[in-house]
Amino acid sequence: MIVDCAIYRDGHRTEGPEDFSDALDQARSAGGFVWIGLHEPTEEEFEHVTQEFGLHPLAVEDALKAHQRPKLEVYDDSLFVVVKPVVYEPESDTVSSGEVMIFLGDAFVVVVRHGEGAALKAVRQRLEHEPELLGKGPTSVLYAITDAAVDHYLEVATELQTDLEELEAEVFSPDSGGSRNTASRIYTFKRQVLEFRRATGPLAVPLARLAGTGSFGAPVPFVNDRARPFFRDVQDHVTRVNESVEGLDRLVSDILSAHLAQMSVRQNDDMRKISAWAAMAAVPTMIAGIYGMNFEHMPELRWVWAYPAVIALMAVLEVLLYRMFKHRGWL
Repeated sequence: MIVDCAIYRDGHRTEGPEDFSDALDQARSAGGFVWIGLHEPTEEEFEHVTQEFGLHPLAVEDALKAHQRPKLEVYDDSLFVVVKPVVYEPESDTVSSGEVMIFLGDAFVVVVRHGEGAALKAVRQRLEHEPELLGKGPTSVLYAITDAAVDHYLEVATELQTDLEELEAEVFSPDSGGSRNTASRIYTFKRQVLEFRRATGPLAVPLARLAGTGSFGAPVPFVNDRARPFFRDVQDHVTRVNESVEGLDRLVSDILSAHLAQMSVRQNDDMRKISAWAAMAAVPTMIAGIYGMNFEHMPELRWVWAYPAVIALMAVLEVLLYRMFKHRGWL
């Protein structure tokens, strides 16, 4: 459905007509641009927008189906950018992502969002309170959306870092480090990091193209060249986020390895204890087994002190074995 539609001229909002073609003609004649926001439109709802703005069918297909990687594609009449905003849910300690598809033209911006975590109302309101920035044209909208998404990446990375520290403390705790739920929590956390990486990692290349850094020195159509320093700032932030995500992924892998090593050590300790007790039980079993055999002629069989002597021998051997195993750390 259509969330908002307005014409912006010199950084100030004017309500646009209901017909998109009239809005685009009016924006071009006034030297402004039209900004249309849609939330999970159907194919029928988006058909009119596609015809009036001349959007490329491949980009339209991506915008309708969603589930796209962050990317930037240049077409004859528009620029198509995909950004994946991320939301951290503290109640469940999970990361979820939405999608924002941006069609950028000479005098229009069409924004299609999927998911509840990709709300852009705050971005539009912030831009409307900064007419100097909004007066730069459609490029300002693209910058504001990417900047807001990447800034939130930094917040999510901080939250995940806090969760990782708590998980690390749990793993190395002597009380709960070997619990069965720990491995499940580690794996779940790794899934959250992977979901986060899918949103942040692929965005580096589109931002590099917009910023004109490295091998991407050629200007991007429909993007104001004066906006390059702003996109370089966003690119720097996403680089920091990606480095943080790499660190989180390495640490959680190390924590999982440490947890498995702890479990293996504890299992070895348990096996040593079981072996020690089995060895201690074998001594009296062996002696009792010998005297339980039905032989008539056995040493000290009719001796009066045979029974207490055998019991005393068993006790002495048990004490010696216990002290030996205790000294070696098996018990």
